[in-house]
Amino acid sequence: MTTTTKNSKGWIAGLLTAVAASLCCITPVLAFLGGASGLVSSFSWIEPYRPYLIGLTIAVFVFAWYQKLKPQKQVDCGCEADNKKSFWQSKSFLAIVTVVAGVLIAFPYYAKIFYPKPQETKVIIVDKSNIATVQLNISGMDCEGCTAHINGELSNVNGVIEANTSYKNANAIVKFDNSKTSVDSLSNIVNNIGYKVISSSIINK
Repeated sequence: MTTTTKNSKGWIAGLLTAVAASLCCITPVLAFLGGASGLVSSFSWIEPYRPYLIGLTIAVFVFAWYQKLKPQKQVDCGCEADNKKSFWQSKSFLAIVTVVAGVLIAFPYYAKIFYPKPQETKVIIVDKSNIATVQLNISGMDCEGCTAHINGELSNVNGVIEANTSYKNANAIVKFDNSKTSVDSLSNIVNNIGYKVISSSIINK
C-alpha cells in the first residue's frame, strides 16, 4: 500500500510540473478568453524554467511507469484484498494522467487554435506615402501562442494592413497607414494586452 501511495503522489507531482511548464503559455489564452490582460505577465517568470520543468515531468512519469511495470514480489500474507487495486491505482489511470501531462506540455504548439484568425480588413489607402512599416521589439512573449494573441489584437486596429509577430525574434513587424494610426497607438495596444514594447523603429515610410 505504501508503494501505491508513493506512486500516486508521483503522478500528481508529474501532472503539477506539466501544468507549471505550460502555465506561462496557457495564461495568454485565458487572458484573451476572459479579457484579463494582467494574467499574461503574472506567470511569465516561469518561462526560463520551462525546459527544466518538462525534464522533471518526463523523469517523474518514466519512474512512475517503471514502478508500475516492473515485476512485483509476491508476498504470501493471505491479504487478497490488498492485491485488488482500484482504478485510481491502475495502469489505465496512469496512462490517462500521462496523456494529460503530454497535452499540457505540448500546449504552446497548438495554442494558436484558441485565437480567432485575424480578419482581413480592407484598408482604403488615399496616399501610398502614408504606408509605413514599424518593428516593435516586445518582451513578455512566453511561447509561439503569444504571437497569435498579438497579431489578432494589432489586426483589429483601424489602419493596420498587416501584422507579423515572431516569438524567435521577439518582435512584431506591422505595416500600417500612418494617417489612421501611429506607432504609439500600436505600442499601446501591445502593452495593454500584457506584453511590453521596449523599443520601436520605422523600417520604411
